[in-house]
Amino acid sequence: MSQIVVTLPDGSELDVEAGSSVEDVAYEIGPGLGSDTIAGIVDGELTDKDEPLYEDCELVIVTEQSEEYLQVLRHSAAHIFAQALQRLHPDAKLTIGPPTDEGFYYDVTGVELSESDFEALESEMEAIIDADYEIERVERSRDEALELYADNEYKREILETEAADEETVSFYVQNDWQDLCRGPHVDSTGEVGAVKLLSIAAAYWRGDEDNDTLTRVYGTAFESEADLEAYLDRREQAKERDHRKLGRELDLFSIPDVTGPGLPLYHPNGKAILRELEAFVDGLNDAQDYDFVETPHLFRTELWKQSGHYENYVDDMFLLDVNDEEYGLKPMNCPGHATIFQQGSWSYRDLPIRYAENGKVYRKEQRGELSGLSRVWAFTIDDGHLFVQPESIEREVNVVMDQINAVLETFDLDYDVALATRPEKSVGSDEIWEQAESQLRDVLEASGMDYDVEAGDGAFYGPKIDFSFRDALGRNWDGPTVQLDFNMPERFDLSYTGEDNEEHQPVMIHRALYGSYERFFMVLIEHFDGNFPTWLAPEQVRILPVSDDNIGYAKQLKNRYLGDFRVEIEDRSWTVGKKIQAAHDDRVPYMLVVGDNEEEAGTVSVRDRFEEEAKDVDIETFRAHLEGEVDEKRIEPDLVE
Repeated sequence: MSQIVVTLPDGSELDVEAGSSVEDVAYEIGPGLGSDTIAGIVDGELTDKDEPLYEDCELVIVTEQSEEYLQVLRHSAAHIFAQALQRLHPDAKLTIGPPTDEGFYYDVTGVELSESDFEALESEMEAIIDADYEIERVERSRDEALELYADNEYKREILETEAADEETVSFYVQNDWQDLCRGPHVDSTGEVGAVKLLSIAAAYWRGDEDNDTLTRVYGTAFESEADLEAYLDRREQAKERDHRKLGRELDLFSIPDVTGPGLPLYHPNGKAILRELEAFVDGLNDAQDYDFVETPHLFRTELWKQSGHYENYVDDMFLLDVNDEEYGLKPMNCPGHATIFQQGSWSYRDLPIRYAENGKVYRKEQRGELSGLSRVWAFTIDDGHLFVQPESIEREVNVVMDQINAVLETFDLDYDVALATRPEKSVGSDEIWEQAESQLRDVLEASGMDYDVEAGDGAFYGPKIDFSFRDALGRNWDGPTVQLDFNMPERFDLSYTGEDNEEHQPVMIHRALYGSYERFFMVLIEHFDGNFPTWLAPEQVRILPVSDDNIGYAKQLKNRYLGDFRVEIEDRSWTVGKKIQAAHDDRVPYMLVVGDNEEEAGTVSVRDRFEEEAKDVDIETFRAHLEGEVDEKRIEPDLVE
């Protein structure tokens, strides 16, 4: 028998017979690990423990203690749902049912479902769990599988596309029910400790709006009821913090039907926050000598063909026919920046060249995937592109990482980091990729950050470092990124004159410090629950006159002392209590209550939105306090003494 080399997470290597399964390798490592094996991660891909290994690979063994275990458990929960559904509705037709970050979903058709059906479905799911059926992987021929799915055109399409070159395909069987699936799954249905169905939505087959509309049922699963209850509690908190709800309540933005889906309108309150975000990131760019550029909203599609994006993004582009010429709204800013660099004549002494643009881009996401500000058709990237000598990559990436750290620290956001390495489809030599990945890895190691390696998840043009924000509820959202690009400089024939007077090709670094303003704004709305730091708040101070007689003093305070801040006067004929409640509901950081006593003494009574109060505060003292809080970009109001 031939031998293969399996590389383990600690870098050690194990020689095993070709055809050995993931579980076989685990037993080679140790009997205890073998018996605990649930699944494996082979070259970055989660796979069944019975999967045979025929080539050298990197292998991680998944046990109940692994982070990936919950994903495997939820995949099995999706099958439990599908089995329960077909028990109660035998005519239901199954399509796909993958795990997700928060649970699972299954797309089905041939049955009318509503949330009123959840109780019966959950009861049947619990019966399947209590029965503790063994979940068995079975290999069948493609012909046998096609026959089994004679009446299911969706499964047949999977067999004729993804599995077209396979002689056999895997099914997972539990009791008298089975499903075409790659896996992996837990050993039995009884391992799923708790399940809950969450919602129903419409979904297109394959995510294509030209295809059939299916019913998508979302659910979640955990190892225990306690974990499920904790999740449901976080979910209720998330509903209260939902940026769409707070966006309406705080008058930040809207996405009305009349404007079109995924096209947000920013109201004055929302734009005030965006302007502060823009000023902050522009200041970071100024400090690193970025040159600000601007590119138009659309280009001839020849530009996208030259950059290589047309072949990858054409289905997601908004295309226009102008005088028999094809134009497209830009899905990204980088080809425009590459073109600007191309117009110049550069020496190694000029590099690095750094361009920055808060550039609006457009991507035609499927309507069913649009959701508030998290996924839109029109969004703005705080884009930056650097053109550097290859030997300067590490230094420049370190500078970008410093900028990203400034963002993370300023907004007090937790985060996860990943190094995304070379994908199967890529451009550039092995040597360039190895050097680039090594440089990014060195940056991460030197930073002391914990990071994961996402094998094969890099861009086709180069490896990248990706950040994801963790909000106050522990959810992850895509954020900053640093990407190396060897493709576009070649396609645009970019060059500089080196110290040897020869022409050389620069490396292009793509970077964004927020990711996109829309998604970052969404993260901040939900993370802060609408209680924005004073420097960001659309209204920083609200002056509350006790009576109409004090309105003149309120105007004097605003105009003479607080003119540099965003200040409003509540001049409606309300009681002071009602005015305070309204300011509290609007999440205004500071309220200044002014009556006859304050006017006579030239002072103010200060309240913050957390109901802390300080009386008889000198207005100059309050102004100095407010200046310090805004200049230092403090997260919480700090009531002046």
